[in-house]
Amino acid sequence: MDMEINFPNLGIYLDHVGKNISIFGLSIAYYGIVIVTGMMIAIWIAQREAKRTGQNPEQYLDLAMIGIAAGILGARIYYVVFAWDYYKDDLLSIFNIRQGGLAIYGGIIGACIAVVIYSRKKKQSFGLLMDTASMSIVFGQIMGRWGNFFNREAFGDYTNNLFAMQLPVSAVRANEITQKMWDHVVTVNGVEYIQVHPTFLYESLWNVGVLLFLFWFRKRKKFNGEVFLMYLIGYGLGRIWIEGLRTDQLLLPVVGLPVSQLLSGCLVAGCTILVVWKRKKLSSGGETAHS
Repeated sequence: MDMEINFPNLGIYLDHVGKNISIFGLSIAYYGIVIVTGMMIAIWIAQREAKRTGQNPEQYLDLAMIGIAAGILGARIYYVVFAWDYYKDDLLSIFNIRQGGLAIYGGIIGACIAVVIYSRKKKQSFGLLMDTASMSIVFGQIMGRWGNFFNREAFGDYTNNLFAMQLPVSAVRANEITQKMWDHVVTVNGVEYIQVHPTFLYESLWNVGVLLFLFWFRKRKKFNGEVFLMYLIGYGLGRIWIEGLRTDQLLLPVVGLPVSQLLSGCLVAGCTILVVWKRKKLSSGGETAHS
């Protein structure tokens, strides 16, 4: 069903924003269209980067198919594990990804495992492969967040800032509506709206900055794998503060801490230490560049 999505403080009112489109009677989710489009462009970016660095661009099509499949599997497993209460009473819903439910970090973990296996089988540098794919990964995330927009998910708590977004109460999961949102519900033409942080937009814009940085940094890297490490640092820094705004956080059992926020902090710290250590080792002559 089509509904409005509004950005009142920007004067933007989007009528009839649906979740699906019907083609010859077949319902196709906008979420899926956005994801697939992002994947296709991401593969093109990786092939262009491979050509620039003297690699075989064609292998990145094969690698993409493997990495994407492993990434989707990892993203779904990660999400289901940390949102088990939502799926435990309807196990078949685990296989329905058309409505969302893919965790980015799970996707990265799944894809990395696939690339490790691929690199060992082909006797290639894991670091070089991941450096080449880093810009593609970020671009895929930029696009993927707009899939969240169509699904009315990945938003934050109530705000009245410049980018505040209004969503119909009936279009979102009830468990993601906080008391603060209910306290500020607005009714327009008989329809109740919550007003929230568009965290999907924050992360998409942040990742544009990360992407531009990586395109600049790729020619300045000192060792294979450094571009990928810088991606993890850049993305992690943004995810730390953005995750803190969201109301659909996946929480670590027992301690109740946001999983992605905790993982982001660990990655930022760990990758920063690794980059500094590797660069110092190279400057002291302990290793050769791009080893």
